[in-house]
Formats: sequence, structure tokens, C-alpha cells
Amino acid sequence: MIPAETTGRDTQVKRSGDKLLPSLGILLVTGGLILLGWFAYLWFEPADAPYHYQQTSTGGPQDYPELELDAWPDLKISRYDVIVPEAEKPVAQATVAQRDGGSPVLIKWQNNSKEILHALDWKSSELSALAAAISQYAEKDALILAWWDISQQINLLTGHDTLFTGHLNEPLIIPQHWQTYIEAIDAYEQSFWQSKPDRRELEQFERFSLALTAEPEAGVAQLRELVGAGRTAYIIVHVTDLYKLGLLYPEKIGVAYQNFPLTGNIHGMINHMKVQLKEHDFDTYTLQSITDTEIRVYFLSDEQSSKTLLARMLPFTDKDAPTELEALQLLYQRGGYWLYKIPAAE
Repeated sequence: MIPAETTGRDTQVKRSGDKLLPSLGILLVTGGLILLGWFAYLWFEPADAPYHYQQTSTGGPQDYPELELDAWPDLKISRYDVIVPEAEKPVAQATVAQRDGGSPVLIKWQNNSKEILHALDWKSSELSALAAAISQYAEKDALILAWWDISQQINLLTGHDTLFTGHLNEPLIIPQHWQTYIEAIDAYEQSFWQSKPDRRELEQFERFSLALTAEPEAGVAQLRELVGAGRTAYIIVHVTDLYKLGLLYPEKIGVAYQNFPLTGNIHGMINHMKVQLKEHDFDTYTLQSITDTEIRVYFLSDEQSSKTLLARMLPFTDKDAPTELEALQLLYQRGGYWLYKIPAAE
């Protein structure tokens, strides 16, 4: 059972303020200052990130049929292994897409270890189907709200305006023993993804994510305020948003998950989930199909978590179905993705 725990991003290396020495002192200890300066450089120079991306292949959508991106033949696809020097095998695999030399956008992530790094897995077929659905349901001038990673994907595949365009890396999902590398990881990620978040976009993302932790009526009102009164807008959520929201606001929504092999014994698996509910005193759960042979079960810790806007937008056991949510209009669902229209301001 893996709970959503905060990653703590407030640790920063603080440099001492510069102080001027008397001129005579400078002349007498010039050699010493040079030596001290070298040690200071070594001390304050940030460590490298504990991993790196290593490109393994590149091509067009036709070269990666499992992505189901044939409808976008102009995309350049690149695949990278995520290498940790002390690990025998790549800990993850990232597949990115670019158009006309633009910044890379993550379109598939596969974790190969028990510890999640950066992103949770999702099915590529569901993403390409979602992009087609948006083109069908949403006006071309509509604004799309979604978690920043989904926003980038939708902007790339549909051309629709999205509230978020940068690679925000919020929350930063890394193993606990990498906490001391946070600054180095941030710098490396910004360089690789060719994207440095600006303050305004981060502030908007905070307002967006907080709205998902509110109760439905209040949360939708906050989303509408974020969009503006006169613009048509839609919101997309994915079941993996639960875990990310729990990382950002564990005091507002308690989330845990566990993976299960997908076998023919459905009744046995359901009974096991009920045991988990009782043992941990969880309130409810929902499912995500990761592959054809594995599912992920997300548990909510208490009734307060189940009353959040995000929880109400997803199907949970023994809770009201998303179709009964009156604050938003459900338009489309496939797999882990749910597309809603945000009502106009009254």
C-alpha cells in the first residue's frame, strides 16, 4: 500500500552574503583566498541529478504503433531510458513527442521499478481517443483545463488553448532518498523539457488544484473564476490525478494505491479490496486499468476526501456516480479520462 506523501520542495541552498576584506588583508592572503574560493565552489556547486535520460530511438508515429498516434503524422517521436548509474536496468522509460522543433511533450511513461518516478502509467490508446473526443465536443476557441501534463498533451494533439502550457513538474514525484537532490532534479528537468515554469502559471495551477480539493459547487465556482466569465471551458481529469492531488494537499485529500494482477478471479480480487478497506479504515476505492494484465486501485482515506470535487468527478464504490454530479456536465469518458463542460457564469 503506497500513500500519497508530500515531497517537501522548500529546501534551498542559501549562499552567504559577500563581505569585503580590508585591502591590506587582500594583499597578504591572496593565495589563501584563491584556495578558499575553490573550496567554496565545490561546496556550493549543486550536485548532479541522480539519473539521466538516454535516447534509445526516434522516428514518426508509424514507428511506434502502440502509441496509436497515426492521426498525427507530423509528430517527431523520441524514446528515452531513465538511467540511474547504480541500477542494473533503466528505472523508467519516457516517450516524448515534438512538432516543428518545439519543446518535447511527454506522451507515455513507464515505470520499471516499485518506486514511482515523476509520473504514473496510463494507456496510450486512451489518450489518443481523448484527443479525438475533444475535437468532437469542444469548440475550437474553448479553453481546456487539466493537470499540466495532460494540458501539454491536449495542446499538442488538438491545438486547443489550455490553461497550462509549461512542464510544471508539480508535484515532484521522486523516491524519498532523493530529497537532497531536489534542486539538481528541478534544474535537470527544466533543461531536458526546455521549460521553466513562470510564477503566474504556477499560481494559476495552485488555484486549479485547490479547486479540485473543494466541494463540488465551490470548486466549480473557483474554476469558472479562473477561466473568466465570458469563455467556454472544459475540464479533463484522470484517475491518476488523485495521487498527485494527494501529494500536494495530504491534509485535504487522503489517497493511497495498490497494484493488483488482473486475473480471472474477479470476486477474489474484490474481496481483497474490501479487506484493505476494513484493515486501513478507508472510505472507498476506484480502479485504473494500467495494462491488460494489471490494475491499480486507489483508496480514499475518509469521507472528507470523498466529498472533494475531484473525487466526485470519478467513479468510486458506494458513492454517487459522476453522471449524478450537477455542478458539471459530463460529456465523455474512456478508461481513466473524464471530460466535463464547465457551466457558464450566472
